[in-house]
Amino acid sequence: MPRTPHSIHSFHSLLPLAAICLAALMFGLEISSVPVILPVLEQQLHANFQSMQWIMNAYTIACTSVLMATGTLADRYGRRLVFALTVLAFGIASLLCGLAPDTMSLVLARFMQGMAGGAMFICSIAILSHQFPEGRARARAFAIWGVVAGMGLGFGPVIGSAIASVASWHWVFIVHAPLALLCLGLIWAGVAESRDPKACDQPLDWGGMLALSVAVLGLTSLITQGQSLGWRSPPTLALSVLTVLGLVGFIVAERTHPHPMFDFSVFRIRDFSGAILGCVGMNCSYWPFMIYLPLYFTAGLGLDVATAGFALLAYTVPFLLMPPVAQWLLLRHDARVVIPGGLFVIGLGFVAMKLGSHFPGHGPWPVLPGALLAGIGLGLTTTPASSMTTSAVPAERAGMASGMDVSARLITLALNIAVMGLVLLAGLEASLQTSLGAWVEAAQLRTVAEQLASGNLAAALQAGATSGGPGLDTHMLQAALTQGFGWVMLYGGIAAWVTAAFSWVVFRGLHEATGPRAPAGT
Repeated sequence: MPRTPHSIHSFHSLLPLAAICLAALMFGLEISSVPVILPVLEQQLHANFQSMQWIMNAYTIACTSVLMATGTLADRYGRRLVFALTVLAFGIASLLCGLAPDTMSLVLARFMQGMAGGAMFICSIAILSHQFPEGRARARAFAIWGVVAGMGLGFGPVIGSAIASVASWHWVFIVHAPLALLCLGLIWAGVAESRDPKACDQPLDWGGMLALSVAVLGLTSLITQGQSLGWRSPPTLALSVLTVLGLVGFIVAERTHPHPMFDFSVFRIRDFSGAILGCVGMNCSYWPFMIYLPLYFTAGLGLDVATAGFALLAYTVPFLLMPPVAQWLLLRHDARVVIPGGLFVIGLGFVAMKLGSHFPGHGPWPVLPGALLAGIGLGLTTTPASSMTTSAVPAERAGMASGMDVSARLITLALNIAVMGLVLLAGLEASLQTSLGAWVEAAQLRTVAEQLASGNLAAALQAGATSGGPGLDTHMLQAALTQGFGWVMLYGGIAAWVTAAFSWVVFRGLHEATGPRAPAGT
């Protein structure tokens, strides 16, 4: 039976739209509200630097592991049913996060929350497409959904810091439990069930999903734990072998499966490849630094959690305001200009933050112009890149292209959270080596750097005092923090500029091969 297009203003359309938007809000809040409370978690759960990385990475890696399977399962067993189950699972996992007694319990609960959140996100998009199949109502529904999701990401730091200041860090997670119940009520009252009869004929790519998860988890663990374990130690070598086997297994699975979740042939489409490079560039620079900027504000500049949350608005809010400007530019210029241009602005913002970090005595103000620039660059890149990944491929492959887009973002994000941590520690160690002298043991130096990176300055001072060197003072720690976070900012700027250059080359190759194209959207 053909679907009747829904009006965005009808009561029966408002209920499912409210459920979908509430799910998007919860998903976005869990990405951006948690980084600002990491210093609090370090103090109250006695979490070390690697643990704080895993608190964030457990969520992103888990999201990646369920993205492709969820769409097929929802099509097969019912989108409303699977959506409701994932919302319920997200609420339970959030409650477990808030009640976690130690770091390991929190990391495991975050992994469960990430699986539920990723599945919930994919289901919400599928239901939104089904509830509003065409016309102006569809465009308005997606616009409202995008604004609400963006608000969750943009204002998450302020909301997280406010909750932590007024109540405790536990409520940053627990608050999602009643929100999930409200969302379930809206689903029950307003979302219609829908299935795809053909979905039963499409086998799930279990081998590809498992191999990809193993490869990403192994590589992330290798980057995060490799130096502390020893690069030539048996555990590190075992992780290396596991990562390679996972990567090889993934490539074999995708080339042999009749319905692969990653069809490598789409990379021959230059529009798609250039847009994917834009997605990768954002997650090599802007998004992973979302984890470290709150640490810089609290540990490096001495701000409290609430003030750090407000300072982060300069980083997060601009990208909410820029998508209309990006769309305007896309209508008048080619995507090969807008996407690389947005990445270039992100890189410019990171370099400006690097320069501003040399003036820590003036608080956050010297780095805020660079943070603002980075947010503007993200806003210029996000909309064109997201639109291009699906519009560049044939319509029947849009779902797969969307899955590849989201997977590329989350995989790149997980890896670069780990890489930025490695860069931060390298910068701190280099500065501390100069301050403490060459006679300090590498393991002791590493301990001081990790304490400093996690924001525990008192423990860093104590560890430095027992290092056998001349001892540390706050001036030395400040210099180390400036250098360490400066290296991370420089890494983000270079990564954004390198991906901008590659994206420009890919799009330029298409331009030269086919001649000038009409601007996207005309």
